[in-house]
Amino acid sequence: MNWMIVEDEADIRNLVAMMAQVWGHTPMTFENGQKAWDMLDDIDAGQYSGDLPDFALMDIRMPGKRGNELAQRIRQVSAVDHIPIVLMTAFVLSDEEIAHMRTEYGVDGVINKPLPDFEQLKSELDTIIAKKQNG
Repeated sequence: MNWMIVEDEADIRNLVAMMAQVWGHTPMTFENGQKAWDMLDDIDAGQYSGDLPDFALMDIRMPGKRGNELAQRIRQVSAVDHIPIVLMTAFVLSDEEIAHMRTEYGVDGVINKPLPDFEQLKSELDTIIAKKQNG
């Protein structure tokens, strides 16, 4: 699986990319939302020739384009509109805010920072991905 990882904090981005690799996935890392947005624009315009992401793990609060905006954009690009999307946040979101992320932006899950331990994070992400893939 190709994992689109969008995180402005280098330590977290590198850690998640390393975990993805250990779990057998290929990380596609972006240090800000705008760079990921640009790739989505290229995919949408038929000008992208690289591997497409199969899953997106993104920070909510980043400079420029935020994770929820990227999630909404992913849902508008037919080549990737079906992929599972998980947002990460250091802020506590209410149940209503999480429900809004799901309905308004097409987010499949929200994970709080600091991230859970290695095995728990893998379990949570695997569950969200499987649920999305199995409808």
